[in-house]
Amino acid sequence: MFINKELSIGVLGDGGWGTTLAVLLANKGFSVTLWGAFSENISDIQKRRENKKFLPGIKIPAKVKVTDDLSFALQGKKLIVFAVPSQHIREVLKKVKLAGYSRDALYLSVTKGIEIKSSMRISEVIHSELGNIKLGVLSGPTIACEVARGVPTVAVVASKNLKARKTIQDIFMTDRFRIYTNDDVLGVELGGSLKNVIAIACGACDGLGFGTNTKAALLSRGLAEMSRLGCAMGAKIKTFSGISGLGDLVTTCISPYSRNRFVGEQLGKGKNLKDIISHQSGLAEGVPTAKSAHALSLKYGVDMPITKEVYNVIYKNKPAVKAFKDLMARGKKEE
Repeated sequence: MFINKELSIGVLGDGGWGTTLAVLLANKGFSVTLWGAFSENISDIQKRRENKKFLPGIKIPAKVKVTDDLSFALQGKKLIVFAVPSQHIREVLKKVKLAGYSRDALYLSVTKGIEIKSSMRISEVIHSELGNIKLGVLSGPTIACEVARGVPTVAVVASKNLKARKTIQDIFMTDRFRIYTNDDVLGVELGGSLKNVIAIACGACDGLGFGTNTKAALLSRGLAEMSRLGCAMGAKIKTFSGISGLGDLVTTCISPYSRNRFVGEQLGKGKNLKDIISHQSGLAEGVPTAKSAHALSLKYGVDMPITKEVYNVIYKNKPAVKAFKDLMARGKKEE
């Protein structure tokens, strides 16, 4: 498919992932505007041409316009990318409606999470605010700093609209960033969200000084939990063995750059959650998602013991070592 390089793109969210995608798209020749809600950080990026807070060491091309003016970021754009944290996206969407948005544009969510209040996936939140727009979701094992450095990476874009997912595939695909397509939006979003909860458990495993046996158990049984919930909600089981399921799960559970794994590691060492989060530059999406995922497991009657224990550690102040002990002491069962 021929993609016009004059296509104008707005990326909403100046975190590490939003900035990375803005740089990637600009390097492909597209006209890109990167929007952030905090004028102080935007001013710093404009001055340095580097996102020192969220993506240090990566130069932002002059072709990327950086702004805190939402109307400017939306005006005339043919593709809008949402890279806003899950618990803040509805607030941003309400501002998008006020600022004026095009129903003819193509929209893409790259946010991994589930809204706590509604238990909605991000695509559902977007549709609830913006209506029946053309929307895709992009997910996969995509550590931002690695993608920004050109480390070979794969991801998947899901949409019910065939043309939309193929268009997004062509826009983002490079010789170092390979994009696959999928029509299972539900499964792709759940995989990208739920794996963050399992990554916190794997981090706690590291913090407690357990070994690879324990982490392998968490990965395999965590994937089983993700698949069970996904199937109960109507997703395709094969999606969870793919890029946005197993692929993203492995990366987030083992990468030293994973914020979710780090949070779990610190919890395993007995640190206080508020102190852990206060020292992080970016949000660990697994923290709010643990609450949402636990609520979904109860709603659909799905057994998710690892998710439940992560929820207990984060929201009930249960010691991580006690959570592992209780996981191991569960009744006998078949795999």
